[in-house]
Amino acid sequence: MRTREDIPPCLRRPPVELEIVIPAVNEERRLPRTIESTVDYLRGQTWSSAVVVVDNDSVDSTIDVPERFDSSAIPVHVIGCSEHGKGAAVRRGIVTSTARFVGFLDADNATPIETLDKVLPLLRDGYAAAIASRHVDGSRFEVEESAMRQCGGWLFRRLTRLSLPDIADTQCGFKFFDGRLARDVAPTCRVDGFAFDVELLARMVRAGGTVIEVPVAWSDMPGSTFSARRDGIRSMADVLRISLTR
Repeated sequence: MRTREDIPPCLRRPPVELEIVIPAVNEERRLPRTIESTVDYLRGQTWSSAVVVVDNDSVDSTIDVPERFDSSAIPVHVIGCSEHGKGAAVRRGIVTSTARFVGFLDADNATPIETLDKVLPLLRDGYAAAIASRHVDGSRFEVEESAMRQCGGWLFRRLTRLSLPDIADTQCGFKFFDGRLARDVAPTCRVDGFAFDVELLARMVRAGGTVIEVPVAWSDMPGSTFSARRDGIRSMADVLRISLTR
């Protein structure tokens, strides 16, 4: 596993207040709308920001999408990640960042970017991580998941409490962190798949950080690459391994 010190300076992007990582594999259709709404929101803020798309070996035109939105006001970077898996892509974005705050959102735009209105003040107040949650008071589902996904999610949440007993929802794809702590912790993580969130948050808590959940209006979006049968079983096995690791 490459450490923070192993990242060449030429791969680290200029410092900003907030950098948003978007992991993407074969997302040429959903990515434009997500980047557009993100950049439009960031243009209206007073703090500096940037977007970085981490292309995870796409075979479509994903890698060409970011250049349509790149500007001097809101830079939109694209980098590659040869290690397969959402966790590997997010780690790549984090360890190459120099931002004060860094985090990620999913390419499907399931969580409104305006959720940052709640997240940024919490990070500035000293929380190590501020994460969107579909299972705290004030949250709502704009578009519900399928019954199978709901059942799998219930079981997964039960397992994650072995490592993170105080967090109701570890899997909503909208999480932001204190940049320094995230860069210290991310290189020690080993999970490349969809359970990477659990490992990253658990390691931040073990390092003394505090995680806070933010209610969100969430929509289940079509086109997910997550397979309940293939990825669900692997993710649950990863969560059990995380709970045994200190």
